[in-house]
Amino acid sequence: MSTDQTSGRRSPFDLSGKLAVVTGAGRGLGQGVALGLAEAGADLLLVGRPDRQTETEKLIRELGRDVEVIDLDMGDHVAVAATAAQISASHEVDILVNNAGIIDRHDTVDVTDESWNKVLDINLSGLFFLTQHLGRPMVERGRGKIVSIASLLAFQGGIRVISYTASKHGVAGITKALANEWGAYGVQVNAIAPGYMATDNTTALREDADRSRAILDRIPAGRWGSPQDVAGAAVFLSSAAADYVNGHVLVVDGGWMAR
Repeated sequence: MSTDQTSGRRSPFDLSGKLAVVTGAGRGLGQGVALGLAEAGADLLLVGRPDRQTETEKLIRELGRDVEVIDLDMGDHVAVAATAAQISASHEVDILVNNAGIIDRHDTVDVTDESWNKVLDINLSGLFFLTQHLGRPMVERGRGKIVSIASLLAFQGGIRVISYTASKHGVAGITKALANEWGAYGVQVNAIAPGYMATDNTTALREDADRSRAILDRIPAGRWGSPQDVAGAAVFLSSAAADYVNGHVLVVDGGWMAR
């Protein structure tokens, strides 16, 4: 257990004894967040598509934390409700990190019903219903932390990603609405808006030399972000250090929004 060396008190960032659910933890930001929570002392339930989270599970076990993998398609809302009920029946969840999400790049005039609905079903509706079901026991107990991964496109419009932009604006709105409802019950609901991260979602941007240079020229830090950058913010918002932080969308962008 982490303690303050001068006082012997437990660090407010220590997550020992806490159980965290992380969705979409197989790679990228989700994997980074899951490992960050484990390093801070939390045990993990990894929720996501089948056979996607084996590496993350192995890395968490190597850290000495308990971990369980649960298969779930976040776009299947009946399965989301059933899985949440299963989790609540057998576990007391202290932390929920909503990370699972997809992006679909199209000119707006070419976006189909199928494409639009797929992105919104996973990024927004699936996130809401999982949060609703796992948040209910937190409200009843009077404590809990919910952290959702939004995006800079919760503030901006983006280009050729209208469904993703709509979903991330929605994540920010859900975060604020739930904070208003659940804050009085001891549940803090916040979000993280990552900037330009070196993940699969940005491969096309990073491989476009002109676009990549234009992005880096605007970032005061002068580099793409990493999953570890987001993990630190997630640990903070999941910890007692953030007990009075509620309804906030924390930008982790190397200074992009300040430019």
